[in-house]
Amino acid sequence: MSQSGQSQNQNRVVDLKVSGHLMTLDQGLFCVFHVPSQEPPSPRGLPGVRLTQPPLVNGAVTISTFDDTGWLGGQNNAALIRVTQGPAQVLVTIYQEAGSPHEAPRLQVVRLSDATGAPVAAAYAAAAPQGQAPVASIPSSPAPTGTPAAAGQQFEVGAHIQRRGDVGVMIGEWMGKPGSRFWIEGFGISPGKLIAAEDIEYQAVLGKGWLSPWTEGGKYCGSRGMALPILGLRVRLKGAAAEDYFCELEATFTDGTEIGPVGEDEAAESDSLAPLEAFRITIVPRDPAMAAARREAEELEEVLEEDLALLEEEQDAAPVRKPVKRGRPAVRTAVKPVVKAAVPAKAPSGKAPVTQPSKTAKAPAKASTLRKPGRR
Repeated sequence: MSQSGQSQNQNRVVDLKVSGHLMTLDQGLFCVFHVPSQEPPSPRGLPGVRLTQPPLVNGAVTISTFDDTGWLGGQNNAALIRVTQGPAQVLVTIYQEAGSPHEAPRLQVVRLSDATGAPVAAAYAAAAPQGQAPVASIPSSPAPTGTPAAAGQQFEVGAHIQRRGDVGVMIGEWMGKPGSRFWIEGFGISPGKLIAAEDIEYQAVLGKGWLSPWTEGGKYCGSRGMALPILGLRVRLKGAAAEDYFCELEATFTDGTEIGPVGEDEAAESDSLAPLEAFRITIVPRDPAMAAARREAEELEEVLEEDLALLEEEQDAAPVRKPVKRGRPAVRTAVKPVVKAAVPAKAPSGKAPVTQPSKTAKAPAKASTLRKPGRR
Protein backbone atom coordinates (compact mmCIF):
# COMPACT_ATOMS: atom_id res chain seq x y z
CA MET A 1 0.00 0.00 0.00
CA SER A 2 1.25 3.46 -0.83
CA GLN A 3 2.30 5.88 1.89
CA SER A 4 -0.56 8.23 0.96
CA GLY A 5 -3.10 5.44 1.58
CA GLN A 6 -1.53 4.68 4.96
CA SER A 7 -1.70 8.33 6.00
CA GLN A 8 -5.39 8.51 5.07
CA ASN A 9 -6.20 5.48 7.24
CA GLN A 10 -4.21 6.93 10.10
CA ASN A 11 -6.21 10.15 9.93
CA ARG A 12 -9.46 8.20 10.16
CA VAL A 13 -8.51 6.41 13.38
CA VAL A 14 -7.92 8.37 16.57
CA ASP A 15 -6.41 6.58 19.53
CA LEU A 16 -7.98 7.23 22.93
CA LYS A 17 -6.74 6.66 26.40
CA VAL A 18 -9.14 4.14 27.96
CA SER A 19 -9.12 2.74 31.46
CA GLY A 20 -11.55 0.28 33.02
CA HIS A 21 -12.51 -0.43 36.61
CA LEU A 22 -14.74 -2.99 38.28
CA MET A 23 -16.82 -1.46 41.06
CA THR A 24 -18.22 -3.86 43.66
CA LEU A 25 -21.52 -2.98 45.33
CA ASP A 26 -23.50 -4.67 48.07
CA GLN A 27 -27.24 -5.21 47.96
CA GLY A 28 -29.14 -1.94 47.82
CA LEU A 29 -29.84 1.13 45.70
CA PHE A 30 -26.95 3.43 44.77
CA CYS A 31 -26.53 6.78 43.08
CA VAL A 32 -23.38 7.38 41.01
CA PHE A 33 -22.76 10.99 39.94
CA HIS A 34 -19.99 13.39 38.98
CA VAL A 35 -18.11 15.28 41.64
CA PRO A 36 -19.01 19.01 41.38
CA SER A 37 -16.83 21.69 39.74
CA GLN A 38 -15.25 19.56 37.02
CA GLU A 39 -14.16 20.97 33.67
CA PRO A 40 -16.63 20.64 30.80
CA PRO A 41 -15.75 18.06 28.13
CA SER A 42 -14.18 18.98 24.80
CA PRO A 43 -16.19 19.42 21.57
CA ARG A 44 -15.76 15.68 21.03
CA GLY A 45 -17.52 15.01 24.34
CA LEU A 46 -14.41 13.72 26.06
CA PRO A 47 -13.42 12.81 28.66
CA GLY A 48 -16.41 10.71 29.59
CA VAL A 49 -17.57 7.75 31.64
CA ARG A 50 -19.73 4.75 30.79
CA LEU A 51 -21.35 2.40 33.31
CA THR A 52 -22.20 -1.06 32.00
CA GLN A 53 -22.56 -4.64 33.05
CA PRO A 54 -19.31 -6.64 33.16
CA PRO A 55 -18.69 -9.30 30.48
CA LEU A 56 -20.43 -11.87 32.68
CA VAL A 57 -23.85 -10.26 32.94
CA ASN A 58 -25.44 -10.41 36.37
CA GLY A 59 -29.24 -10.39 36.42
CA ALA A 60 -29.22 -9.01 39.96
CA VAL A 61 -27.85 -5.64 38.74
CA THR A 62 -29.95 -2.92 37.09
CA ILE A 63 -28.34 0.28 35.72
CA SER A 64 -30.47 3.27 34.77
CA THR A 65 -28.98 6.31 33.03
CA PHE A 66 -30.16 9.14 30.81
CA ASP A 67 -28.49 7.40 27.90
CA ASP A 68 -29.57 3.86 27.00
CA THR A 69 -25.90 2.97 26.44
CA GLY A 70 -24.90 3.91 30.00
CA TRP A 71 -22.96 7.01 28.94
CA LEU A 72 -22.46 9.58 31.73
CA GLY A 73 -20.21 12.01 29.90
CA GLY A 74 -17.81 14.27 31.75
CA GLN A 75 -20.03 16.31 34.08
CA ASN A 76 -23.55 16.98 35.38
CA ASN A 77 -24.95 13.51 34.98
CA ALA A 78 -25.82 10.56 37.18
CA ALA A 79 -27.01 6.98 37.26
CA LEU A 80 -28.98 4.65 39.48
CA ILE A 81 -27.69 1.18 40.24
CA ARG A 82 -29.89 -1.36 41.97
CA VAL A 83 -28.41 -4.57 43.30
CA THR A 84 -31.02 -7.09 44.36
CA GLN A 85 -28.51 -9.73 45.42
CA GLY A 86 -25.01 -8.69 46.38
CA PRO A 87 -22.22 -8.34 46.23
CA ALA A 88 -22.16 -7.54 42.49
CA GLN A 89 -19.83 -5.73 40.11
CA VAL A 90 -20.32 -2.87 37.64
CA LEU A 91 -17.87 -2.01 34.86
CA VAL A 92 -16.75 1.66 34.90
CA THR A 93 -14.94 2.68 31.69
CA ILE A 94 -13.23 6.10 31.35
CA TYR A 95 -12.43 7.55 27.92
CA GLN A 96 -9.87 10.36 27.40
CA GLU A 97 -8.22 11.99 24.41
CA ALA A 98 -4.52 11.25 24.08
CA GLY A 99 -2.47 14.19 25.31
CA SER A 100 -5.53 16.09 26.55
CA PRO A 101 -5.03 18.39 29.56
CA HIS A 102 -8.42 17.28 30.92
CA GLU A 103 -8.33 15.14 34.03
CA ALA A 104 -10.28 11.92 34.21
CA PRO A 105 -13.84 12.43 35.48
CA ARG A 106 -14.27 11.81 39.20
CA LEU A 107 -17.32 9.97 40.42
CA GLN A 108 -19.06 9.77 43.77
CA VAL A 109 -21.22 6.86 44.99
CA VAL A 110 -24.00 7.31 47.55
CA ARG A 111 -26.22 4.58 48.95
CA LEU A 112 -29.87 5.63 48.75
CA SER A 113 -31.40 2.56 50.34
CA ASP A 114 -30.14 -0.53 52.11
CA ALA A 115 -33.13 -2.58 50.97
CA THR A 116 -34.55 -3.06 47.50
CA GLY A 117 -37.69 -1.11 48.35
CA ALA A 118 -38.34 2.52 47.56
CA PRO A 119 -36.34 5.04 49.57
CA VAL A 120 -37.90 8.14 51.03
CA ALA A 121 -38.02 11.25 48.89
CA ALA A 122 -35.53 13.02 51.14
CA ALA A 123 -32.83 10.64 49.90
CA TYR A 124 -32.67 12.67 46.71
CA ALA A 125 -31.69 15.83 48.54
CA ALA A 126 -29.08 13.96 50.56
CA ALA A 127 -27.52 12.35 47.50
CA ALA A 128 -27.72 15.30 45.15
CA PRO A 129 -25.15 18.06 45.56
CA GLN A 130 -25.95 21.54 44.33
CA GLY A 131 -26.03 21.81 40.56
CA GLN A 132 -25.84 18.09 39.83
CA ALA A 133 -28.01 16.12 37.45
CA PRO A 134 -30.85 13.93 38.69
CA VAL A 135 -30.97 10.20 38.96
CA ALA A 136 -33.14 9.10 36.08
CA SER A 137 -33.34 6.87 33.08
CA ILE A 138 -34.53 7.43 29.57
CA PRO A 139 -36.10 4.29 28.22
CA SER A 140 -38.28 4.51 25.16
CA SER A 141 -41.34 6.75 25.39
CA PRO A 142 -44.08 5.08 27.41
CA ALA A 143 -47.01 3.49 25.65
CA PRO A 144 -49.98 4.85 27.62
CA THR A 145 -52.02 2.11 29.24
CA GLY A 146 -53.77 3.95 32.06
CA THR A 147 -56.07 5.90 29.74
CA PRO A 148 -57.61 4.11 26.75
CA ALA A 149 -57.25 5.88 23.43
CA ALA A 150 -59.88 6.25 20.78
CA ALA A 151 -59.26 4.91 17.29
CA GLY A 152 -56.36 6.80 15.73
CA GLN A 153 -55.76 8.92 18.85
CA GLN A 154 -52.20 9.61 19.99
CA PHE A 155 -51.37 10.98 23.43
CA GLU A 156 -49.15 14.05 23.76
CA VAL A 157 -48.03 13.57 27.37
CA GLY A 158 -47.00 10.22 28.84
CA ALA A 159 -45.90 9.41 32.39
CA HIS A 160 -45.18 6.46 34.64
CA ILE A 161 -47.28 6.79 37.83
CA GLN A 162 -46.91 4.81 41.03
CA ARG A 163 -49.32 1.84 41.15
CA ARG A 164 -50.87 2.85 37.81
CA GLY A 165 -48.09 2.30 35.33
CA ASP A 166 -47.90 4.19 32.04
CA VAL A 167 -50.62 6.80 31.50
CA GLY A 168 -51.29 9.13 28.56
CA VAL A 169 -53.20 12.42 28.20
CA MET A 170 -53.34 15.38 25.82
CA ILE A 171 -51.65 18.74 26.39
CA GLY A 172 -53.96 20.92 28.48
CA GLU A 173 -55.21 17.95 30.53
CA TRP A 174 -54.02 16.88 33.95
CA MET A 175 -51.39 14.16 33.97
CA GLY A 176 -52.05 12.26 37.16
CA LYS A 177 -54.83 12.97 39.63
CA PRO A 178 -54.43 15.87 42.08
CA GLY A 179 -54.87 14.63 45.62
CA SER A 180 -54.26 10.97 44.72
CA ARG A 181 -50.92 10.80 46.63
CA PHE A 182 -49.47 8.61 43.86
CA TRP A 183 -46.15 10.00 42.72
CA ILE A 184 -44.85 10.31 39.15
CA GLU A 185 -41.59 8.49 38.37
CA GLY A 186 -40.98 9.91 34.90
CA PHE A 187 -42.64 11.59 31.92
CA GLY A 188 -42.34 12.48 28.24
CA ILE A 189 -43.94 15.16 26.06
CA SER A 190 -44.61 14.93 22.31
CA PRO A 191 -46.98 17.70 21.08
CA GLY A 192 -49.17 16.94 18.09
CA LYS A 193 -50.75 20.38 17.56
CA LEU A 194 -49.43 23.96 17.25
CA ILE A 195 -45.81 22.84 17.68
CA ALA A 196 -43.73 19.76 16.93
CA ALA A 197 -41.96 17.44 19.36
CA GLU A 198 -38.56 18.91 18.47
CA ASP A 199 -39.79 22.37 19.58
CA ILE A 200 -40.05 21.43 23.27
CA GLU A 201 -37.63 20.26 25.97
CA TYR A 202 -37.94 19.55 29.68
CA GLN A 203 -36.11 18.66 32.88
CA ALA A 204 -36.88 16.52 35.91
CA VAL A 205 -36.32 17.75 39.47
CA LEU A 206 -34.97 15.27 42.01
CA GLY A 207 -33.50 17.64 44.60
CA LYS A 208 -33.29 21.27 45.60
CA GLY A 209 -31.52 22.95 42.69
CA TRP A 210 -30.78 19.54 41.14
CA LEU A 211 -32.10 19.40 37.59
CA SER A 212 -31.53 16.86 34.87
CA PRO A 213 -29.98 17.74 31.52
CA TRP A 214 -32.55 19.00 29.04
CA THR A 215 -34.47 16.15 27.43
CA GLU A 216 -35.74 16.54 23.86
CA GLY A 217 -39.43 16.26 23.08
CA GLY A 218 -40.67 12.73 22.50
CA LYS A 219 -38.13 11.17 24.88
CA TYR A 220 -38.72 9.83 28.38
CA CYS A 221 -37.27 11.70 31.36
CA GLY A 222 -37.19 10.13 34.80
CA SER A 223 -36.96 6.67 36.33
CA ARG A 224 -39.06 3.63 35.59
CA GLY A 225 -39.24 0.42 37.54
CA MET A 226 -36.97 1.89 40.23
CA ALA A 227 -39.86 3.10 42.47
CA LEU A 228 -38.27 6.56 42.67
CA PRO A 229 -40.41 9.70 42.32
CA ILE A 230 -39.44 12.93 40.62
CA LEU A 231 -39.86 16.07 42.73
CA GLY A 232 -40.96 18.42 39.97
CA LEU A 233 -40.31 19.45 36.39
CA ARG A 234 -39.49 22.35 34.13
CA VAL A 235 -40.71 22.79 30.54
CA ARG A 236 -39.78 25.30 27.84
CA LEU A 237 -40.06 25.82 24.08
CA LYS A 238 -37.18 26.45 21.70
CA GLY A 239 -36.52 27.53 18.13
CA ALA A 240 -39.15 29.31 16.07
CA ALA A 241 -41.94 27.93 18.27
CA ALA A 242 -40.59 29.91 21.25
CA GLU A 243 -41.18 33.14 19.30
CA ASP A 244 -44.89 32.45 18.87
CA TYR A 245 -45.79 30.42 21.99
CA PHE A 246 -44.75 29.82 25.60
CA CYS A 247 -45.53 27.14 28.20
CA GLU A 248 -47.40 27.47 31.47
CA LEU A 249 -47.09 24.73 34.08
CA GLU A 250 -49.30 23.75 37.02
CA ALA A 251 -48.43 21.00 39.48
CA THR A 252 -49.58 19.32 42.69
CA PHE A 253 -47.51 17.29 45.14
CA THR A 254 -48.12 14.46 47.59
CA ASP A 255 -47.92 16.83 50.59
CA GLY A 256 -50.88 18.84 49.25
CA THR A 257 -48.81 21.67 47.76
CA GLU A 258 -50.27 23.31 44.65
CA ILE A 259 -48.08 25.42 42.36
CA GLY A 260 -48.76 27.42 39.25
CA PRO A 261 -49.12 28.50 36.71
CA VAL A 262 -45.37 29.08 36.44
CA GLY A 263 -43.47 30.14 33.34
CA GLU A 264 -40.56 28.65 31.49
CA ASP A 265 -37.90 30.33 33.65
CA GLU A 266 -38.62 28.34 36.81
CA ALA A 267 -39.26 24.76 37.82
CA ALA A 268 -42.42 23.52 39.50
CA GLU A 269 -41.33 22.04 42.82
CA SER A 270 -42.52 22.19 46.43
CA ASP A 271 -40.51 23.69 49.28
CA SER A 272 -40.75 20.41 51.20
CA LEU A 273 -39.32 18.39 48.28
CA ALA A 274 -42.47 16.28 48.18
CA PRO A 275 -42.88 13.95 45.18
CA LEU A 276 -44.79 15.21 42.15
CA GLU A 277 -48.29 13.66 41.85
CA ALA A 278 -49.88 15.59 38.94
CA PHE A 279 -49.10 18.34 36.43
CA ARG A 280 -50.72 20.15 33.54
CA ILE A 281 -48.97 21.83 30.61
CA THR A 282 -50.60 24.61 28.58
CA ILE A 283 -49.17 26.09 25.38
CA VAL A 284 -50.19 29.76 25.09
CA PRO A 285 -49.70 32.07 22.07
CA ARG A 286 -47.66 35.18 22.81
CA ASP A 287 -49.84 37.38 20.54
CA PRO A 288 -53.42 37.94 21.85
CA ALA A 289 -54.69 38.27 18.28
CA MET A 290 -53.17 34.90 17.46
CA ALA A 291 -54.83 33.44 20.55
CA ALA A 292 -58.22 34.80 19.43
CA ALA A 293 -57.71 33.42 15.94
CA ARG A 294 -56.74 30.09 17.42
CA ARG A 295 -59.88 29.93 19.56
CA GLU A 296 -62.03 30.92 16.58
CA ALA A 297 -60.42 28.22 14.45
CA GLU A 298 -60.96 25.63 17.19
CA GLU A 299 -64.62 26.63 17.58
CA LEU A 300 -65.13 26.46 13.81
CA GLU A 301 -63.50 23.05 13.73
CA GLU A 302 -65.80 21.83 16.50
CA VAL A 303 -68.88 23.15 14.67
CA LEU A 304 -67.83 21.47 11.43
CA GLU A 305 -67.21 18.19 13.25
CA GLU A 306 -70.68 18.37 14.87
CA ASP A 307 -72.37 19.16 11.55
CA LEU A 308 -70.54 16.31 9.87
CA ALA A 309 -71.57 13.93 12.64
CA LEU A 310 -75.22 15.02 12.35
CA LEU A 311 -75.13 14.61 8.60
CA GLU A 312 -73.75 11.10 8.94
CA GLU A 313 -76.47 10.24 11.48
CA GLU A 314 -79.19 11.55 9.18
CA GLN A 315 -77.85 9.54 6.28
CA ASP A 316 -77.74 6.40 8.41
CA ALA A 317 -81.26 6.96 9.79
CA ALA A 318 -82.94 7.93 6.47
CA PRO A 319 -85.30 5.12 5.17
CA VAL A 320 -84.69 3.65 1.75
CA ARG A 321 -87.40 4.75 -0.70
CA LYS A 322 -88.75 2.19 -3.15
CA PRO A 323 -89.01 3.26 -6.81
CA VAL A 324 -92.55 4.22 -7.93
CA LYS A 325 -93.99 2.16 -10.80
CA ARG A 326 -95.42 4.23 -13.62
CA GLY A 327 -98.85 3.04 -14.84
CA ARG A 328 -101.33 4.21 -17.49
CA PRO A 329 -102.79 7.65 -16.77
CA ALA A 330 -106.34 7.62 -15.40
CA VAL A 331 -109.15 8.85 -17.70
CA ARG A 332 -110.90 11.86 -16.30
CA THR A 333 -114.51 12.65 -17.25
CA ALA A 334 -115.07 16.05 -18.71
CA VAL A 335 -116.95 18.38 -16.44
CA LYS A 336 -119.43 20.65 -18.14
CA PRO A 337 -119.87 24.15 -16.78
CA VAL A 338 -123.11 24.65 -14.91
CA VAL A 339 -125.29 27.42 -16.31
CA LYS A 340 -127.73 28.90 -13.87
CA ALA A 341 -131.24 29.81 -15.14
CA ALA A 342 -131.95 33.45 -15.34
CA VAL A 343 -134.37 34.82 -12.79
CA PRO A 344 -137.03 37.01 -14.43
CA ALA A 345 -137.13 40.44 -12.97
CA LYS A 346 -140.36 42.18 -12.15
CA ALA A 347 -141.43 44.51 -14.96
CA PRO A 348 -143.45 47.65 -14.49
CA SER A 349 -147.12 47.44 -15.25
CA GLY A 350 -148.00 47.32 -18.93
CA LYS A 351 -144.55 46.10 -20.01
CA ALA A 352 -143.30 42.68 -20.81
CA PRO A 353 -140.94 41.18 -18.35
CA VAL A 354 -137.29 41.55 -19.15
CA THR A 355 -135.11 38.52 -18.86
CA GLN A 356 -131.64 39.19 -17.46
CA PRO A 357 -128.85 37.18 -19.01
CA SER A 358 -126.90 34.85 -16.79
CA LYS A 359 -123.47 35.94 -15.71
CA THR A 360 -122.06 32.77 -17.08
CA ALA A 361 -123.80 33.12 -20.42
CA LYS A 362 -122.12 34.94 -23.23
CA ALA A 363 -123.33 38.41 -24.05
CA PRO A 364 -125.56 38.53 -27.19
CA ALA A 365 -123.98 39.77 -30.32
CA LYS A 366 -124.69 43.36 -31.30
CA ALA A 367 -127.81 43.83 -33.46
CA SER A 368 -127.26 44.83 -37.02
CA THR A 369 -128.17 48.40 -37.92
CA LEU A 370 -129.84 47.19 -41.20
CA ARG A 371 -133.56 46.65 -40.97
CA LYS A 372 -135.01 43.64 -42.64
CA PRO A 373 -137.86 44.36 -45.10
CA GLY A 374 -141.16 43.50 -43.57
CA ARG A 375 -144.43 42.43 -45.15
CA ARG A 376 -146.78 45.01 -46.43
